[in-house]
Amino acid sequence: MSARSKARKRALDILFQSDVRDEDLAAILAAEAKRAASEPAREASWLYAREIVDGVIDNRDAIDEQITTFAKDWSLARMPAVDRAVLRIAVWEILYNDEVPSAVAIDEAVELAKEFSTDDSGSFVHGVLAKIARAS
Repeated sequence: MSARSKARKRALDILFQSDVRDEDLAAILAAEAKRAASEPAREASWLYAREIVDGVIDNRDAIDEQITTFAKDWSLARMPAVDRAVLRIAVWEILYNDEVPSAVAIDEAVELAKEFSTDDSGSFVHGVLAKIARAS
């Protein structure tokens, strides 16, 4: 698994934890940063995970607006927490990270959704992200 794939999984863990526990995302990120300092072997994945989470924090309203616009008939509150987190990561990559091609962001998000969410999540995530990528 590539360092970026590992980083996306770490970012997913952080975003999911914040959402499910209803805790401040910045506080969870700070706790993870402290933990990451004691794990130098995982530094490469940590740096990109932090970039993702910081990007989601900085652009959350615009990211959520994109998701709700293109997730036809689905509110953010109605989505599984894993799907929300996966979509936020991928939308940040599509809209704000020029280093990651949209197709890669979509593929990685679909794989995370298939692995950690419902049976229908992969196709749902793909559909929403494909629309966002086409519109951007």
